[in-house]
Amino acid sequence: MKVFLVGGTGLLGSAAAAELIRRGHQVHAIALPPVPEGAGLPPEMKLEFKNYLTITDSELHGYMTGCDGFVFASGVDERVDGPSPILEFYNKHNLYPLDRMLRTAKECGVKNAAICGSYFSYFDKIWPEKQLYHWHPYIHSRRDQEKMAMDYADTDFNVGILELPYIFGAQQGREPVWTLIVKIVRGMMGATMYPRGGTAMVTRRQVGQALAGALEKTKGGQCWPIGYWNMKWKELLPIVHKYMGMPKRRVITIPDWMLKLGMKGMEKQLRKPGAEGGLYMPKFPDIQCAQTYVDKALGCVPLGVEDDDIDAAIGESIRLAADILDGKIKNYATMIGE
Repeated sequence: MKVFLVGGTGLLGSAAAAELIRRGHQVHAIALPPVPEGAGLPPEMKLEFKNYLTITDSELHGYMTGCDGFVFASGVDERVDGPSPILEFYNKHNLYPLDRMLRTAKECGVKNAAICGSYFSYFDKIWPEKQLYHWHPYIHSRRDQEKMAMDYADTDFNVGILELPYIFGAQQGREPVWTLIVKIVRGMMGATMYPRGGTAMVTRRQVGQALAGALEKTKGGQCWPIGYWNMKWKELLPIVHKYMGMPKRRVITIPDWMLKLGMKGMEKQLRKPGAEGGLYMPKFPDIQCAQTYVDKALGCVPLGVEDDDIDAAIGESIRLAADILDGKIKNYATMIGE
């Protein structure tokens, strides 16, 4: 299979490229420069520096003509704040360009597409009472992205969306989402105070396998909830402490009301200059205090995701986050795939 990949130098795109090449596929990727030092890109991947937001229709047709597969491993995640309304920013990066690319892929005869999405979309569907789509612009954008992508799927064009959880594993120069956890832990004296709840997780290598699996196995339009491990925060944090060099540090579970009070304060500070976040903080405890778990039988097993060393992957993420915070390593980008 000849595959056109958007986001080839990113944390997930490069993992997908490596796995696809290992399986015998050809990968032609675009991404924004620079390539972070030590990024570990597969040498067999053909790479060109292009901005997926400004690439012309003619250029897209040129890249996709003759391809069997298309992978979208780019966009922005919930860490990005910006001027209100932030939803338009997310649409600009996650919705509109993918809409154009899927339309072009169908026009060029591409048969299979795999897209990086978010597990927040999965929980929006199974927890309608929480109204995640209504409250959180980022989740709103991801659900709209899914609906749009599924509209393109048919018997001649297979579209698979990975509803990805938190991901562990490092790529030099790419800031891990777990940088915030390192900041929080460092800012607390004596013990780490954290809410109840927990999350599903996978490693970077497993995401690469899931993207390759989605490209090869999706039939019609399918959203794949992805999660291989489920851990409570109080189980995850001791591993984080270990790799921060404080293995004996305690974890104290705080009540929900305390987290909600803190989140309201964060939202108030964010809104003062007219900014808005991807997640609405006063309602974020509804997610953070829940068990956002995913059964691996829903996505990982059918897509052929293999076991991996989650402890080591957590260590890679935490050490890199600490090195970036300490100025030991340059942080090139926080946008996935850029």
